Amino acid sequence: MADMGAFRDAVTAWAAGGSGGPVHELAERLSVRAAVLLEGPSDVAAVDALAERRGRNLAAEGVCVLPIGGAMSIGRYARLLGSPGLGLRLTGLCDEAERPYYARGFERAGAAQQGFFVCAADLEDELIRALGMTRVEELVRAEGDLRALQTFLRQPAQQGRAPQQQYRRFLGTKKGRKIHYGRVLVEALDPDRVPAPLDGLLTSL
Repeated sequence: MADMGAFRDAVTAWAAGGSGGPVHELAERLSVRAAVLLEGPSDVAAVDALAERRGRNLAAEGVCVLPIGGAMSIGRYARLLGSPGLGLRLTGLCDEAERPYYARGFERAGAAQQGFFVCAADLEDELIRALGMTRVEELVRAEGDLRALQTFLRQPAQQGRAPQQQYRRFLGTKKGRKIHYGRVLVEALDPDRVPAPLDGLLTSL
């Protein structure tokens, strides 16, 4: 039986120049109504984790949460999935520096400009600020990464940086770590401390 993962894979293939036929077929079969366009898989992990915490099954609701491989791909995905193409409702999450890409992509696809949500620096920065440095260090310790963090912090390039910047950089130093902590940090949040962009995105769906 087809699932939202199959739809996501079909969209990725379509965006890379493949046929749109499978996408249209799966969209109808799965009753897909909306697409959440995210810059990368760590953002997907965070959105999925928050949805699960709130007892929601986005796939069952007809919502596809999709990593697009960077903000510069937003125009292509928005065109294929928005009103010029599949006709889905579009939303998303991006970093402040990437806001212009999302704004242009949504505008050209006829999607609402208020339909996407913007993190001050990036989602990891939002999550670290919401949790606080002490709690983040506790989580790093619990995940078995404290020694790696301490080694990283001794590097000359990290001297003089604010602790929050150091931790953000650490999360991106090993393949898969950023994705893993996207879920870990969200699962550790107090319900009333969810960063506004992430909360707004999920509430809008």
